[in-house]
Amino acid sequence: MRKLTYLGHSAFFIEKDWDGILIDPFITGNPLANFDYKKKRITHIVVTHAHLDHLGDAIAISKHTGAPIIAVFELANYCMEKGAKAIGVNIGGKLKFGWGTVKFLPAIHTSSNPDLPYGGLAASVLFDIEGTIIYHAGDTSLMSEFDLIRELYSPYYALLPIGGYYTMDMEDAAVAAKMLYAMEVIPMHYNTFPHIKVDVQKFVDMIEEQGQKCLPLKVNEYVEL
Repeated sequence: MRKLTYLGHSAFFIEKDWDGILIDPFITGNPLANFDYKKKRITHIVVTHAHLDHLGDAIAISKHTGAPIIAVFELANYCMEKGAKAIGVNIGGKLKFGWGTVKFLPAIHTSSNPDLPYGGLAASVLFDIEGTIIYHAGDTSLMSEFDLIRELYSPYYALLPIGGYYTMDMEDAAVAAKMLYAMEVIPMHYNTFPHIKVDVQKFVDMIEEQGQKCLPLKVNEYVEL
């Protein structure tokens, strides 16, 4: 069975047969997360940018599991310096694996952490899992690239930040969803901390008024792909 599980904040886990793909695994320090990576088969870790609420536990998980961290070149090098396995890619880069493909696309955001003043460009990531297209926007503002992503890749699922303050807010995310014209929209990057507290039902209503489906997943809730 193929499924996409929400782990809280911007973290997700894609399971496909014997593969497990972690995205932005912010577990330790995340008040909403309840995920024990030691009990899961993790084969790949995808990180959109260097901020600690996205890089999260990626290095520790890579060391424990041997799974490579797939990230923008500068961030990948940092992870390798810390003892993790990593694959460096850049914006526009596409990698193929047994479970499908991952392509790094633009995001408008910063990328650094206290140990890494410059982590390369922040990214959004497009997954193709046997023809099911999942777009993880990472941290970003509203941007015109969403139109091009729709035209070229037609994502079925769009994982969009809605918390505002550090990313686009609900209103801009609703515009992004319309630009992407994804069939199902999954909100993320909200309610983890006071600055990004929102009433997610308002976002659900906005998305449904546009004729799209919104899936505000609870932590550890999943959708079958």
